[in-house]
Amino acid sequence: MENESAHVYTPSELNREIKLHLEAGFPRLLIEAEVSNLARPASGHLYFSLKDERAQVRCAMFRSAAMRSAVQVENGLKVLAAGRISLYEPRGEYQFIVERLREAGEGALQRRFEELKKRLESEGLFDPARKKPLPPYPARIGLVTSRSGAALRDLLHVLGRRWPVAAIRLHPVAVQGADAPSELRRAIEAANRHGWAEVLIVGRGGGSLEDLAAFNEESVARAVHDSTIPVVSAVGHETDFSICDFVADLRAPTPSAAAELATPDGAVLKERFARSERRLHLRMRDRLETVAQGLDHLSHRLHQRHPSARLDEQARRLEILDRTLRRTAHRALDDRTLRLGAAAARLQAQRPERRLVDWTQRVASARQSLGRLARAGLDTHQARLSQLARTLNAVSPLETLGRGYAVLTVPDSGKVVSSIRQLKVGDPVSARLSDGRADCRVERVDTPENDAD
Repeated sequence: MENESAHVYTPSELNREIKLHLEAGFPRLLIEAEVSNLARPASGHLYFSLKDERAQVRCAMFRSAAMRSAVQVENGLKVLAAGRISLYEPRGEYQFIVERLREAGEGALQRRFEELKKRLESEGLFDPARKKPLPPYPARIGLVTSRSGAALRDLLHVLGRRWPVAAIRLHPVAVQGADAPSELRRAIEAANRHGWAEVLIVGRGGGSLEDLAAFNEESVARAVHDSTIPVVSAVGHETDFSICDFVADLRAPTPSAAAELATPDGAVLKERFARSERRLHLRMRDRLETVAQGLDHLSHRLHQRHPSARLDEQARRLEILDRTLRRTAHRALDDRTLRLGAAAARLQAQRPERRLVDWTQRVASARQSLGRLARAGLDTHQARLSQLARTLNAVSPLETLGRGYAVLTVPDSGKVVSSIRQLKVGDPVSARLSDGRADCRVERVDTPENDAD
């Protein structure tokens, strides 16, 4: 045999040598794979394989490590295992000694998501009574999202279309990766310290559960809950849910929807204002027409009560009385004339000359007396009418206004101002004069107490 001087190994020696080289050549390792071929012997140790699509590694997890692990190992479970490479000398098989184990991939993330959700819900962080209302017409909107993401473009587009009057301030953050949770928390806290924004929109575009993991961190959830500024959460697509969605004051299915939920539609408000303006114009027109009709009615009543109108009425009545008196006098005179004629005829038949002369004198005297009485009655009525006219003119408001006085009224109610205590400086008043009206404003008020001082 060639090289007979070389060392000859026994199987035990060879396996021991290989074991030493393996353990020295490989430091602690992390392996991410799927569990298969799981065995649970009575000793409490666990034996299984970690496999991927092309290969597998035999593993052993001793009883002490298995008892410390919080993961319930099952076939098909994707795990991240930490440990070391070793060799099982009796069979010459190398294996991976698992010292620590935790779930890997979305299964682990989903489990942590459910655990955190349950705990925060039990603390009352999801209570609807704690949620703050959003301002109906926000003037300043803060955005907590990535500077380069599609979410920012969607937010700015919708905000510019619906509510362009609002000022926008971006708090740029990483939305995934190791630094994302701390950046999100600090951005929310900074926005609250500054107090500039009236509402915050926190979010990002869609992705896997691992991509959205930053929004499922407890520190971010508590920052959202502690925010004094109302927060709208817009994480992922419509089917995605995050812990921030449950804690936020309002959850939006997408960033675009968040912009719509956080703002009113400016076009709708503009149309609503236009309708309100038209209704107000119609009401003002109706009100002015009603006031104008009321003024016409008051003017008509004032004209009816004017002394000249009452004098005209008294003159008409006096004229009627004059005509009645004249007719009565003429009828009485005609009656006396007829009676006198009849008496004269009788006397003529009897030729009582002396009685005829006497009756003639009496008739002449009666005619004179009747004329005097008629003139005296007419003079009396005319004098009374003149006196009434003077009295009415003396008490007429317009006659009083003609002597330099004015009637003050309150413009809106039309109430007459009868006391200086009804007025204060700056009040508008309407002054009625004998020949028109003037709108005035009170510059100074002097009460009797002020004059005494």
